[in-house]
Amino acid sequence: MTATRVSQEERTRAMRLRLLDAAVDCLIERGYAGTSTTLVSERAGVSRGAQLHHFPSRADLLVAAVEHVAQARGDDLVDAARRVAPGDRRKVLRMLADHVTSPVFDAALELWVAARTDPELLAAVAPLERRIGRQTHQLAVAALDADESVPGTRELIEATLDMIRGLGLAKALSDDTRRRNRVLDRWAGVLDRELGPITEPEQP
Repeated sequence: MTATRVSQEERTRAMRLRLLDAAVDCLIERGYAGTSTTLVSERAGVSRGAQLHHFPSRADLLVAAVEHVAQARGDDLVDAARRVAPGDRRKVLRMLADHVTSPVFDAALELWVAARTDPELLAAVAPLERRIGRQTHQLAVAALDADESVPGTRELIEATLDMIRGLGLAKALSDDTRRRNRVLDRWAGVLDRELGPITEPEQP
């Protein structure tokens, strides 16, 4: 009896995940305005009735997609940070820039723009963006080997992240990879000068 209940829970979870993945794919490919519940159910290979069981309205689906996108963004950042040596500031900046030019960031951008004039969506997006912002800031501080007890360092990290988000927005209109890399390399030099030498890891 218990095994059957767990199996049903797993099927329910898997179907919900398929719908959310499909919603994110539609946001990336069609934008917020072009993401309909019909399109999402078709993309997920789920019947209309099954979709309505999980998400009775488009608003329910897209609000849930906000959480799904936020989780994906957080996971992507953590995984990417693990692959970069702490203190290699040029590589850290490029890693952060890769994140804001990724498909999952495009999905988040669609939700941001829509939330500006949609109070219900804004109520879902705003707290999650604050959470992602804190997570990204903490990750950047560690990866850039920054000491926030030094006056001005916190503001420098915030300026860095704001600049990188701006580069991500610029990519939405055209491919400016070469210019972006030149900017990041120059900024890495600024960080090296302002943050000081990399702290050598302690030997075991």
